[in-house]
Amino acid sequence: MSARGRLRTYFLTGIIVAGPLAITAYLTWWFIALIDGWVKPLVPASYLPDHYLPFSIPGLGLVIAFLAVTLLGFLTANLVGRSVIEFGEVLLARTPVISGLYRGLRQIFETLFSANGTSFRTVGLVEFPVKGTWSVVFLSAPAAAEVQEALPRGEGAGHDYVGVFLPCAPNPTTGFFFYLPRSDIIEVGISVEDAAKLVMSAGVIQPEDPQGRLHAMAATLRTAQQGDGEARPKAERQDA
Repeated sequence: MSARGRLRTYFLTGIIVAGPLAITAYLTWWFIALIDGWVKPLVPASYLPDHYLPFSIPGLGLVIAFLAVTLLGFLTANLVGRSVIEFGEVLLARTPVISGLYRGLRQIFETLFSANGTSFRTVGLVEFPVKGTWSVVFLSAPAAAEVQEALPRGEGAGHDYVGVFLPCAPNPTTGFFFYLPRSDIIEVGISVEDAAKLVMSAGVIQPEDPQGRLHAMAATLRTAQQGDGEARPKAERQDA
C-alpha cells in the first residue's frame, strides 16, 4: 500500500472511531444541559452547590429530576399519594381541552413504560407494499373489541387482529400504522434496537449475532496462533 493509501486508511479508521464517540458525547451533554436548564431554575439558589462554588456542576439537575421522579413514584404507590393523584385527575377531567390531552398522553406513557407491557417489544415481518416484498414492523397492542368486531372475519374462525407500526427508512419515527391478522405477521427473534438500526441504515447494519462474533474472534485467534507456531520452527532452523 502506498503512503497515500495508508494515510487514507488511517484517516477513515480515525473517523470510524472518533465519530460515534463525538456524537454520543455531544448528545449526552446536550441532554444533561437541557435537564439542568429545566430543573435548576426551580430550586432555590441557596440549595445549589453552584451558588457556593466558582464553577457549575453539570448533571446536578438531572440527578435532582431523577430523585424527584422516583419520590413521586414512591408516593403514588402509597394510599395518600394515590388519593392526591386521583384528586388531581378529577380536576383535570373537568378541564375542557387539557383533559383529553392528559388522558391520551397518560395512556401512551403507560403503554410504553409499563413493566408488563409488550407493545413495540416484538419485531415482525409483513408482506408490504406488494405481494412478495417484506417490511419490518413493530407489533403494537391487539385491536380493541370494537375494532375486532368492525373488521372482516376470515373464513371459519375469526381473525385475531393486532396493530403494527411500519417505520420508514431512514427515519423510524415516521411510518404507517394499521391492523393486520396475527396470522399474516411473521415474528422475528431480533431486538427492537437491532430492528431500528436495520431500518435507519436501510439494511446496511445487520442485526448483531454475539455468538457468531465470538466464534469469528476465536477463529481469528486460532489462525494467528497457528501462524506463530509455524513461524517459530522456521526461525529456529534459520538460527541453526
